[in-house]
Amino acid sequence: MKKTTTIALTAILILFCTGLSAQDNNRNNWGDRIKAEKIAFFTDAMNLTPAEAEKFWPVYNQAEAEKFESWKLVMNAQKSLMDGMKAGKDEKELAGLIDKFLESQKNGKDIDSKYVKEYRKILSNEKIAKLYLAEENFRRMQIHKLNKNDDGKNDKK
Repeated sequence: MKKTTTIALTAILILFCTGLSAQDNNRNNWGDRIKAEKIAFFTDAMNLTPAEAEKFWPVYNQAEAEKFESWKLVMNAQKSLMDGMKAGKDEKELAGLIDKFLESQKNGKDIDSKYVKEYRKILSNEKIAKLYLAEENFRRMQIHKLNKNDDGKNDKK
């Protein structure tokens, strides 16, 4: 029964998230597939009930969108720092670029602190802990898949 509920819940969530991702014309099947895998993985790892999932996923998706925007700011700040180094900027200009880079990194870390408060309105601390562990486990699983699929492909010359 539990497995059937999880599968049904996952299917509903996939449809929900696919509808959200349809708004972004740049997304392709690969991104949708990874997102569906992530939803299923997290739902199972966190043992979300349907009621929890209904409240959790919109909040999580918003947090992920903010993290992505923050990541873009970090990448832009890093590029500015590299460009400043290449251009031979003086100490004062480099200090400003370093400060901007560090501030962009700090803002990204603040997102987790902001959203843990929202998660606590929906989930137990145990499930929030499972969320953070699931994020890292999912990331590692995806890296492992990439490495496994890449075996031997780069050896050909």
